[in-house]
Amino acid sequence: MAKSGGCQCGAVRYEIEGEPAHNAVCHCADCRAAAGAPMVTWLAVKEDQFHLQQGELTTYNGKNGAERQFCPTCGTGLFYRNAGMLPGIVDVQSATLDDAAAMPPGAQIQVAERLPWMKDLAALPEFERYPGA
Repeated sequence: MAKSGGCQCGAVRYEIEGEPAHNAVCHCADCRAAAGAPMVTWLAVKEDQFHLQQGELTTYNGKNGAERQFCPTCGTGLFYRNAGMLPGIVDVQSATLDDAAAMPPGAQIQVAERLPWMKDLAALPEFERYPGA
């Protein structure tokens, strides 16, 4: 079954065929810096499962062979490749899937770099929408 997704503005669209190798929450400092978020979820697929359907990408060449790709219009982070560390794999930010709720993560990785307060999120008060609005 194919899964599709894209960036926030719709300029970039992609499709994934078949089942991913995994879907994991990454807590590494590099992902945090790139996303401006405390963690990023990644869906690992083989290159031949991944198809860019529409749009152009901007690539940022990071540390140790990392390539992060994003939409040049809206800035949505989309893909990660690292031929040395993950040969033949495209990591797709799974929150960019059209139906991201259907693909829950199955693991947390790089927890050695996890922000300490991430462990206690479930204990915080919750609001359906912005409080006080």
